[in-house]
Amino acid sequence: MITQEKYQPTKKAQAFLDKVENGKYNRGIIMGLKKFIENKVPEEMQGFYSQEELQELILLKNTAKDVEARMPVKITNHYFQIAKNSKAIQTLVKASPKETFDLEGAPDPGNQMTYSPLEGLIHKYELGLVYVTNTCSAHCRFCYREELIAKKEILREDGTVASKGLVKIPELVDYILTHNKIVEENGGRHPETNREKLREILMSGGDVMVLSNKNLAEWFSALADAGIDSIRIGTKELAFYPDRFDSTFFNMIDDWNATYPEVQLRIMVHFNHPDEFLQKDENGNYIENPEGGLVWIESTKRAVKQLADRKYITIENQAPFIKGINNDPDAIRIMQRELKRNRVNNHYFFCGRDIIGHKAFNLSIEDAWNLLNDSQKGLSGVEASARLSITHYLGKTEVVAVTNKPIPGVPGTENGVVIFKLLRGAAGASNKGLITIVGRNPEAIWFSGYEDRVIFDEAGLFTESMQSTSSVNKKSDRATV
Repeated sequence: MITQEKYQPTKKAQAFLDKVENGKYNRGIIMGLKKFIENKVPEEMQGFYSQEELQELILLKNTAKDVEARMPVKITNHYFQIAKNSKAIQTLVKASPKETFDLEGAPDPGNQMTYSPLEGLIHKYELGLVYVTNTCSAHCRFCYREELIAKKEILREDGTVASKGLVKIPELVDYILTHNKIVEENGGRHPETNREKLREILMSGGDVMVLSNKNLAEWFSALADAGIDSIRIGTKELAFYPDRFDSTFFNMIDDWNATYPEVQLRIMVHFNHPDEFLQKDENGNYIENPEGGLVWIESTKRAVKQLADRKYITIENQAPFIKGINNDPDAIRIMQRELKRNRVNNHYFFCGRDIIGHKAFNLSIEDAWNLLNDSQKGLSGVEASARLSITHYLGKTEVVAVTNKPIPGVPGTENGVVIFKLLRGAAGASNKGLITIVGRNPEAIWFSGYEDRVIFDEAGLFTESMQSTSSVNKKSDRATV
């Protein structure tokens, strides 16, 4: 396979690219704690961290528990304006010593490098996830990609140690074409992985929307020319800096759609809390809209409406449940209702991932299940469409149910059970749809909390090989920190 060093657009793509205009943005980004410590932030940001908070963080600097070594600090002015009146949003974006009290976690959450046939590509499921950037406009403290954002070195499959890199367009296009050719020649399945045609790409990172319009346009056209018929972009920019969705961006995607009308665009947004998009009155309450629903932050409402008005775009929201941020069923109920009202689908809520330092952020699995179910009381069926997911090394897994009563005659169920279901199996997805039943453990924040309570493991979530993998990750983590 010969890979071109630089992306060479087709004539059709070049005609589209020639029309693209880059926008100009002023996100008002503050990067790093140093500016807060030295009081070199804008006057209205002074005091965002108290002197006591800063002193605690300073004492950890250049130690094994340095908070910024785990995850860099970054915030936009737009997000600060929200955070200054929201304790939940402050918790989301402000660094805290709690993050490094316990640094247990997986250096490579989900064993992604096991499914990385190409630098920057994770081909674990029926779609391909690609890292196209390693930064965002602001940084969530609980970020699932903290190893990428912080550029940490991890152990790779070949035994080398290096940070995760970004994918390049020519190499990815060659991979897609080669994979799909092999699939076609073998009756619709890859002979080694059993995967079908690669038809969907999730562009991620980092936040895709920090890229320029011209860079996005190159990606969109290259993927479409390679035969991809659905492109997802992962973004939290609607919360961090909604003005990024300006006329130059919409002109670009409209021209792209006119050039490639059969390719879908799916915007995977990340709202964690309704404070990120709803206005509040002077008493901190959401404002009723006399025409229906609640009053949104104007720039966010405009961006969401313009996205939703385009028939070739679908918008899906997904967010983890994080303690201190969104472990409030009333807030989550309001969020689901308002998002669906404004044509944003409720896709997934997640149990926290086993990132480094995850114990500072994760709710227990059973608390997360109760939170989602309590939040959906009073919602209609279309509003309550989100499922609760937790990513196992075998694949994305749904927390289906938590019961309170024993199953008669079944040992280990005295306090009830938790039922897991594999939603998306890694590799060939042969175990998709299979279930696992474990005895309850209200303290469990990860699968390891149920290892001694397995009742029925059709899905194989607790096989010896999986426990061995978990052990390797923990050992690697201890060596890292």
